[in-house]
Amino acid sequence: MLFFDRRTGPDLGADAPDYPDRPVPDWYRDAKFGVFVHWGLYSVGGWAPPRRPGQDVPVELEYSHHQYAEWYANTLRIPGSPTGAFHENAFGVGTSYEDLADDWAAERYDPDGWMRLFAACGARYVVPTAKHHDGFCLWDTATTRFSSVHRGPRRDVVAELATAARSAGLRFGLYYSGALDWHVSHFPPIRSLTDLFTYRRNDPAFARYCFDQVRELVERHRPDVLWNDIDWPDSAKAAGPHSLAALFGHYYERVPEGVVNDRWGVPHRGFRTREYRTETTAPEWTWEATRGLGASFGYNRAEDDTHLIDAAELVHLLVDTVAKNGNLLLNISPRGDGSLPGAQVGRLRDLGRWLAAHPHAVYGTRPWRRHAEPAGAPLRYTVRPDGALNVIALDPAHGGFRLPADLLGVAVRGPGAYWGEGPAQIDPDGTVTVPPALRHLPAAVLTLPPSGP
Repeated sequence: MLFFDRRTGPDLGADAPDYPDRPVPDWYRDAKFGVFVHWGLYSVGGWAPPRRPGQDVPVELEYSHHQYAEWYANTLRIPGSPTGAFHENAFGVGTSYEDLADDWAAERYDPDGWMRLFAACGARYVVPTAKHHDGFCLWDTATTRFSSVHRGPRRDVVAELATAARSAGLRFGLYYSGALDWHVSHFPPIRSLTDLFTYRRNDPAFARYCFDQVRELVERHRPDVLWNDIDWPDSAKAAGPHSLAALFGHYYERVPEGVVNDRWGVPHRGFRTREYRTETTAPEWTWEATRGLGASFGYNRAEDDTHLIDAAELVHLLVDTVAKNGNLLLNISPRGDGSLPGAQVGRLRDLGRWLAAHPHAVYGTRPWRRHAEPAGAPLRYTVRPDGALNVIALDPAHGGFRLPADLLGVAVRGPGAYWGEGPAQIDPDGTVTVPPALRHLPAAVLTLPPSGP
């Protein structure tokens, strides 16, 4: 996977615009957990070669056997791809990807139900896709009739999701594909990472098309997050009335507490993104880990429970990310009809139960002097707003652990340290006993008071 914050260009020299120096807003840094929603025309096809955690394919097959079902429109065009074979078998020879729009009824789509679920599971913000690489727009846009208003569901999906999210108390962001739009391009299918950045439009007409689309979204919905993907047309990276710099300026004027990500191909970055990756330490910048519950973001009917991240591993992923100064944006993949896969909902609920029992270990916290122990002890650290230190044990079933030497102060040995359920038992040598009632959890949280070291 790519580190998009390291990709900027072209070098515009004196023509490079000035970008605002904006800190990531506190609301985003405090939120810690958001839900990504990949739902679009690709959800009707809803298939990709299933891949289990840790399973790789040869580099020459990465795109013909793409694990992301939201890449369906590209993958089915690669001769000999499993997706192409599935498509012909499921929908008939001669059926194009865009023909699927006529079959997309979305009869079980329930935006209010989605958002109530996400809020109940502890999410603080939600980022649905407004337009993915296939170019199908999920809002009532004046730029194209290839949209959910004129085809498929015949609904302004973005407007409905924005209303439902805010009614549920969630911050509302939007994903937009700024570099790729296969509906208005005539390139061969992408077969490699090189193709990913070669087969994209950089001309002024396409740049204006993207500018107008994102401006519509900003004007109508004031998204708290603008989550762009891959890059932005190079012709719009110099200064000008329809430039990316002008778009940022307009966005920040309309949404003073808004934030962007790092996938624009310019030096202006909000939070950094890591896709199916993590940071090795706690960086000084704010970042976001994002991944699907399985190996795909879009719905993949070939996945089952065995392809999903384990519930305990999911809690560990959140805790590790937060300890490293990051947020977790966890994706759910609605089916084409709008229903949510039961196994994915189950994972969200598992995470939500742990969060509901340990909110102070996550929300509003900041990194400590280190995120973990160099020797590999299964501990993570976060600092609460009042200065209390959370020591999060990732292996409570073991029954206990030993605090590191720099935490063996009077406040640790004496009264004051506690579990959520009561006082902690800490021996003079720093050995901590996990209460039996907590040993079944994926992670247990010991809190050391602010007066501690």
